[in-house]
Amino acid sequence: MDQKLRVEIERLKREKEAVILAHNYQRPEVQKVADFVGDSLELARVSAGVKAKLVVFAGVDFMAETAAMLNPEKKVVIPDPEARCPMAAQLPPQLIKEARKRHPKAAVVLYVNTLAEAKAESDVACTSANAPQIVNALEEDTVIFGPDRNLAWFVQQRTSKRVLPLPENGHCYVHRMFSAADVALLKERYPDAEVLVHPECDPEVQQLATHLCSTSQMLRRAKASPAKRFIIATEVGMLERLRRENPGKEFIPALESAICVQMKKHTLEKVYLSLRDEKHVVRVPEEIAARARKTIERMLEISGRVTHD
Repeated sequence: MDQKLRVEIERLKREKEAVILAHNYQRPEVQKVADFVGDSLELARVSAGVKAKLVVFAGVDFMAETAAMLNPEKKVVIPDPEARCPMAAQLPPQLIKEARKRHPKAAVVLYVNTLAEAKAESDVACTSANAPQIVNALEEDTVIFGPDRNLAWFVQQRTSKRVLPLPENGHCYVHRMFSAADVALLKERYPDAEVLVHPECDPEVQQLATHLCSTSQMLRRAKASPAKRFIIATEVGMLERLRRENPGKEFIPALESAICVQMKKHTLEKVYLSLRDEKHVVRVPEEIAARARKTIERMLEISGRVTHD
């Protein structure tokens, strides 16, 4: 069945001049039919320059919104519209407006894991791959940063600026699953392993890392490192790609049950139906999109200027 769907998906991509973008946490079979697989920064960059009439985005809602805002002339569809990021929902626009009143001289930096209406109230977006660089590139000495408190802590360790998390307890439920005790136990069991930890994890888990990495940075580190064994603290979908692209190396999940239910809502059949029927179209009201688009474009401009990657 999967093989038949893959053949049909490839045919429809050619027929409709379509591309499929998939996040690193997607199911293996979805990753394999994608034209581009990456983290949120990579997918934002790809979506900004992709040449296609139709974009099928296998990720969560805020990612598909970003692609739609950067490609107003293209049709962007998401296979399952119920693939909604719980963390993005933790930061409504009103909280940002209230925070600006309390700190009128602060810049507002929002993790790309936010909805368009929140981005529209910010100054610039960031991802886990470029958050410290974005914050350090700003003129302001105080930064309101949301919605992930752990990423805010990660940034605070890498800047002299004052970083104010918003909301107080914003988090990714998957990365909150990892415990320092479990990671420490794995480090004892595999002393030769590098420990790659996503900065959405709690600070005490971050402090056990050999390297703190976004998912794309994990991939680059695994390829470049002389190590043969890695403990991976992020959503388990990432391990499939790591194993596929590094066949001579061993990847150990820091927690087998670290699964993003929302990311896994996309199946190969849903990707096929979304491509065939051009559903479910992602729409962002233009007034919001115009303002939110500026924050993403500013992120891409700063990130390209600072990191050159």
